[in-house]
Amino acid sequence: MPQLIVFDHITLDGYFSAPNGDISFLRQRFKDDEFHSFAVENINAAGALLFGRVTYEVMVSYWPTPNAVKEEPAIAERMNSLPKFVLSRTPNKSSWNNTRFLNGDIASEVRKIKQLPGRRIAILGSGSIVAQLAPLGLIDEYL
Repeated sequence: MPQLIVFDHITLDGYFSAPNGDISFLRQRFKDDEFHSFAVENINAAGALLFGRVTYEVMVSYWPTPNAVKEEPAIAERMNSLPKFVLSRTPNKSSWNNTRFLNGDIASEVRKIKQLPGRRIAILGSGSIVAQLAPLGLIDEYL
C-alpha cells in the first residue's frame, strides 16, 4: 500500500501563497541547488500525485508546457507522466496526461487510491485537502 505524503511550501505563519494568491516566490526555490535536488529526489520517489482542484489548475497551466520542459526537464517529465488524481466537487475533463477526477467523499476517495499498488502518492500544494485529510490520519508523512 502506498504512503500518502505531503510536499508543501508554507510560510512560518501558515500561508501557501501571497495575499493575492501569487506563488512566484516558489520558482526562486528551484534556483537553490540543494532544494532542487531535494525536489527532484521526491518527485522521482512518487508513484502518483494528488491535487485539489485549485492546485491542479495551477499545475496544469505550467507543467505540460514547453516552457516547463525547458526550465525544469527532470521535474516536468515526472509531473507529466505520473498518474494524477484530482479531488473536485465538480466533474471535469483534462487534456493533461494520466489525470483522473474524483468527486466522491474525500476520505473514501483517498482510502481507495491508497489501496492501489504502487509507490508514494504525493500531495503538492492543496492546503485545503491537507487540512481535511490530516485530522483523519490519512497522511503518512510530511516533507
